[in-house]
Amino acid sequence: MRSSPGRYLVTASIVMCLWGARWPVGARQETPTPASDATFTMALTGDSIITRKLSVHREPAFTRMIETIRGADAAFTNIEMLFHDYEHPAMTQSGGTYMRAEPALVDELVWAGFDLGSLANNHSGDYGSATMLASARLVADAGIVAAGVGRSLAEAREAKFLGTSKGRIALISVASTFPDHSRAGRSRDDIPARPGLNPLRHSETTIVTREQMDGLRAILRDLGRTVPEGDVLSFFGRRFAIGDGPGIRTEPDPDDLAAIAAVVRNASRLADYTVVTIHAHEGAETRVVPAEFLVTFARAMVDAGADLFVGHGPHVLRGIEIYKGAPIFYSLGDFVFQNETLLRLPDENYAPYGLAEDAHVADFNDRRYDNDTRGFPADREIWEAVIAMPTWTDGRLSRIELHPITLGFGQPRTVRGRPLPAEGALAETILGNLQERSAPYGTTIAMRDGIGVIEIAPTATEQGQ
Repeated sequence: MRSSPGRYLVTASIVMCLWGARWPVGARQETPTPASDATFTMALTGDSIITRKLSVHREPAFTRMIETIRGADAAFTNIEMLFHDYEHPAMTQSGGTYMRAEPALVDELVWAGFDLGSLANNHSGDYGSATMLASARLVADAGIVAAGVGRSLAEAREAKFLGTSKGRIALISVASTFPDHSRAGRSRDDIPARPGLNPLRHSETTIVTREQMDGLRAILRDLGRTVPEGDVLSFFGRRFAIGDGPGIRTEPDPDDLAAIAAVVRNASRLADYTVVTIHAHEGAETRVVPAEFLVTFARAMVDAGADLFVGHGPHVLRGIEIYKGAPIFYSLGDFVFQNETLLRLPDENYAPYGLAEDAHVADFNDRRYDNDTRGFPADREIWEAVIAMPTWTDGRLSRIELHPITLGFGQPRTVRGRPLPAEGALAETILGNLQERSAPYGTTIAMRDGIGVIEIAPTATEQGQ
């Protein structure tokens, strides 16, 4: 039954009386503080491959580190893990080890203070698209705003938003390292879209001298192939071009770059801080130098409106660049690296090592790493990283702190992989490596009381305002 107009008037009078009692006439009502007027700090980490609880540990140094993360206005990690109970065991092709953890372990990341996470990485599709989407739902239900996968390419690419008391954050998650089956697709001809991750494809060209190109053409002619003329030659799945000297040139796929940039431009007008993050193993002359296409992509994202670019994937630290007032972290290394204590592995992991059917996870680890004498366990830098903490003051990047951490190189499998603050000579080594790798970008890192500090001076335009 509809209410009469008289009832609406009586109700309105009561509401106004209650409002007046709460807000007396003449009282000054507080207004929200714009994000541009606040000091805003983020805590940023690299890969989190978690298979064991963090919350059971109580060392004072560990507790202080966790409180540092929790004390930031927002905290990010790359969630390089699928949380499931093998409900949809549709293994296809893994990005390496088939990653899986107990669903309850997602709460450990929340406990540690993380409220932002990326899901696009080379392990997103390890157990098929159904598991990928179910794991993403678990992450979201736990309270972490995560981006990078979806039921279609559009959904995988879209920004996800976190609201805080000091501003709204947009997160766009991308991967350049992935098995092709995990790449999301579009719908067409009434065929549903393919679920998957947000891809950034790239091309690779091998640069050779003219004399080397002539040699390649001679080989092809000897094989009875028809050889086209020009400065570019493609064969056996590789592209060669004439240049000044031997080298590798990589470029981001222009269609992927344009589509992701459009998402960033949209997100930057809907948020106070826009974060673009990429999972990328690809390197240049060494693994600590990002591939050329990654530098191109990172700067293009800042040009499109990103306030922050975070890389992860190679499991080592890469340099830091300040580009047009925005920090670009080419790789923050690892935060949690517990890939040796998985519960189960499929036959696809055992078979390449010739392990019999009665072999289990520990046997796989022993064979893969030759009893910790090669691979990840024997590589010290895999276990050394930083927590990056950029601060914006009045909307301008003003300072970055770099807190060195160690994941326990040389410790037993049941211990290594959990982060602790690095101190003394180890902290100096980690920060020294980061100084050296950031110098080519013109970035200066000072060491103060065991942490790295980057002070961002105002531009000439800002000083004149």
